[in-house]
Amino acid sequence: MSKKSAPIGIFDSGIGGLTVVKAVREALPHENIIYFGDTARVPYGIKSEETVRNYALQITNFLLERNVKMILIACNTVSASAKKEVQKAAGDIPVLDVITAGTRAAMKHKHIHIGVIGTLATVGSGAYETAIREYNGSITITSAACPLLVPLAEEGWIDNDIAKQTLQTYLQKFEGSDIDSLILGCTHYPLFKETIKKVLHDPKIEIVDSALSIAEMAKKELDKLDLLNDEAAGRFECYVSDRPQRFHELAERFLGHRIEDVEIVALP
Repeated sequence: MSKKSAPIGIFDSGIGGLTVVKAVREALPHENIIYFGDTARVPYGIKSEETVRNYALQITNFLLERNVKMILIACNTVSASAKKEVQKAAGDIPVLDVITAGTRAAMKHKHIHIGVIGTLATVGSGAYETAIREYNGSITITSAACPLLVPLAEEGWIDNDIAKQTLQTYLQKFEGSDIDSLILGCTHYPLFKETIKKVLHDPKIEIVDSALSIAEMAKKELDKLDLLNDEAAGRFECYVSDRPQRFHELAERFLGHRIEDVEIVALP
């Protein structure tokens, strides 16, 4: 296998990272992709940082054994807790993460007030606030945890009355706050993007989709390194650590098309 045709490795604690897979496949249709969802140990948000780092390094080693040319961390918890460790393990292989991607996308514009929604763990970590203030310490940031969106997404309830009422409750925090943009700080949340726009009732608010942002970052980085694959349509391989049947069902919902078999892999 040539370096250009080597796969991109993408991983998450579960299924949410498939929104990143979808965005990467749309932006880079010729790239081969290997996805790993750690379904045996999800959720990561309730684990200690040391445990999350150990999990992330195990998955990184799994991907490196398959000769990936780039690693995308499609998990906000790992992005906040273990990016440096993953990068060190990966050596000269580029590692991109959703928090950096979302922050950079939001900072392309002269925003004064940025909103962030995420899981309890991501919002509680303050990772987006830290990343944003590294760019501009004067920006106002308002964050809201939206824990029910993950189970709603996995049920496929993304635009029904329950989803709308749940979002109306969560997004009340931003009413009258004059936010310029809203970062979707969980990889499940892009599924609600259109519903969120309807609930916010303000077309001036930019919705920052970290999945699209990291896909664009990956494209630019591969182009810079002269590693863009120019062969036929890319292949997609999917691995999980448990419950492949349930994952397979949800994956087709997240990706919007049928996929081949999902393989189960037991990590150490």
